[in-house]
Amino acid sequence: MIQIYNSLTRKKEPFTPITPGEVKMYVCGMTVYDYCHLGHARVMVGFDMIVRYLRARGLKVTYVRNITDIDDKIIKRAAENGEDIRVLTDRFIGAMHEDERALGVLPPDAEPRATEHMDGMLKMIGVLQKKDYAYRAANADVYYRVRKFARYGTLSGKSVDDLQVGARVEVDEQKDDPLDFVLWKAAKPGEPLWDSPWGPGRPGWHIECSAMSMDCLGNHFDIHGGGMDLKFPHHENEIAQSEAATGEQFVNTWIHVGFVRVNEEKMSKSLGNFFTVREILKSYNAEVVRYFILASHYRSPLDYSDESLDQAKSALARLYTALKDQPLVSVDAAESKYEQAFFGAMDDDFNTAVAVSVLFDLAHEINRLKTTDVSGAATLAVRLRRLGDILGLLHRDPDEYLKGKPRVYERRLTDTVSVTDTAKIQYEMSEQRIEELICERTAARQAKNWSESDRIRDELMAKGVILEDGAGGTTWRRA
Repeated sequence: MIQIYNSLTRKKEPFTPITPGEVKMYVCGMTVYDYCHLGHARVMVGFDMIVRYLRARGLKVTYVRNITDIDDKIIKRAAENGEDIRVLTDRFIGAMHEDERALGVLPPDAEPRATEHMDGMLKMIGVLQKKDYAYRAANADVYYRVRKFARYGTLSGKSVDDLQVGARVEVDEQKDDPLDFVLWKAAKPGEPLWDSPWGPGRPGWHIECSAMSMDCLGNHFDIHGGGMDLKFPHHENEIAQSEAATGEQFVNTWIHVGFVRVNEEKMSKSLGNFFTVREILKSYNAEVVRYFILASHYRSPLDYSDESLDQAKSALARLYTALKDQPLVSVDAAESKYEQAFFGAMDDDFNTAVAVSVLFDLAHEINRLKTTDVSGAATLAVRLRRLGDILGLLHRDPDEYLKGKPRVYERRLTDTVSVTDTAKIQYEMSEQRIEELICERTAARQAKNWSESDRIRDELMAKGVILEDGAGGTTWRRA
């Protein structure tokens, strides 16, 4: 039985889909006005892992992840750039897809855009107004009456009275209550607008996800997720407006992914301490970044540093080294102790930290058996690949990975000027040059010129190339 920590009840619960064998899941995706940073990547990889695992457990998953393509930040960035909003959002949607492909994130089954679901938003706002949960203010904005929803604050653990302390109303707002949040914003000069029963304008952020999720999955579905920062007010507001509109429970299980931290502070664009996925991929293989994310439990804080990524790089290399030169063989479908430990960890709230440790137990046993039980080592190597695949890891050829095939990644320096950084990731020494030096070293060894042989080995090691001499000759890998 899969157990999931439900943010709504603050405890682990047995996961029972509404429809047996089927899971409907919605995750709040990117607001597309800039490149994805590592915090976004953690959410994408985290829920990709959850979807992969649920499917590996035989469940049919419908995974919806939205795109917010209209909001204040997008409007501001487009104005700063002097470009059309659709041009801006299309560019960053394309960049987001490039980043997720690099990280091995499978595409969601549906990826609705907010601008394509206006009818659903207008309908919901209309229903809320008829039920007196929404009102049109004198400034033509439409607001949600927070105090009318008795269960407000259940998800975040905040009481309305506590929220009242320090709440304020902006000068240009005309709310009935400082806690009320906007459902529809009246049009302002130069901003995009849509027609509505309350006049031209655009939706508030919170109503977008309620409409998109219910348009795609229905009024009541299994899992809703996102980053920890969305728990309040975004997800709290989604629950309030959705359940007020339908009279039904909105979502059974809420899942929130922990923050990525830099120097013990949350990584965010507002703090200016963020690193984009593209910047990180200039220095680290994308699978290393994915491993780094999955080596910690999805709810725990993830501390970013070069040292942490270096450790992830070394750890992943150890797994690939165990798989090196292991043939693909037929393996009994029966679960071994390794599968039992792996699935036990993953059934316990997707505990990838423990599941990854099982991969290392397998790798250790493979290395032990390589010289004493070749068949046994090959069998365990197949099991290691299978379990790694569930996490989206270990899908590459070990020799290719360990030799660090150069990859090309172009990145845009800025979205405000048309300057493109065409610098490519290249290693200090090409594969062809490494092979040439290995041939020279082999010739030196045959001539018993040990000083030249050592000099070549040292030169390669200085460039991060490790040689391994064996009965079949010399092989190599990147450090």
